[in-house]
Amino acid sequence: MNLNILVLDDEKEIADLIEVYLINEKYNVFKYYDAKEALAFIESTTIDLAILDVMMPEIDGFTLLRKIREAHTFPVIMLTAKEEEIDKINGFSLGADDYITKPFRPLELVARVKAQIRRFTMYNQDAKHSEDTIDFSGLVLNKSTRQVFLNEKQLALTPTEFSILWYLSLNRGKVISSEQLFQEVWGEKYFNSNNTIMVHIRNLRDKMKDSAENPKFIKTVWGVGYTIEK
Repeated sequence: MNLNILVLDDEKEIADLIEVYLINEKYNVFKYYDAKEALAFIESTTIDLAILDVMMPEIDGFTLLRKIREAHTFPVIMLTAKEEEIDKINGFSLGADDYITKPFRPLELVARVKAQIRRFTMYNQDAKHSEDTIDFSGLVLNKSTRQVFLNEKQLALTPTEFSILWYLSLNRGKVISSEQLFQEVWGEKYFNSNNTIMVHIRNLRDKMKDSAENPKFIKTVWGVGYTIEK
């Protein structure tokens, strides 16, 4: 069954270009130039992944992302001309799974789409064949439902945040390098200039009310990576 991908960009040429490349990969593409129309479509159709432009008239991409995360967990890739660090942090904190700046290479975008869908599908399907619950120190993760509870209070994690926390929890007692974590979660090669992991770890700590200086859960091993101690 072909997967459904929503593309939102008010620049028609860019939306059309993305559509051509995704259709070539056998995806069903639903293209919109207006965020209100896109949101209405999302509420009426099963979407497997969304690509959202940030700079939109009336309703911007961040606002739409916030609306999506109120009810949906499918992967979201933000597409924007903004390169400032604060914009990327804002996108990730609202629930974005990836962030690509314009101008971009269409084949790279397609690769990011495949990686997000592969990761999301893998973490949902594998739970049927393996232990799907991790429970320690008041933290409970359920792989099949992708729910996380800390001291019986549910945490609102994005799919990417869940994947990172699950992998670190599954490997408690081991130091996981940024390269290994990126490869496991995104399925891509890690570059030293990529601070995506750092931003997601920061978001996880914020949601878990965990201190970076004296963390109870995710600890930074400087120059190496991250660990959750047993």
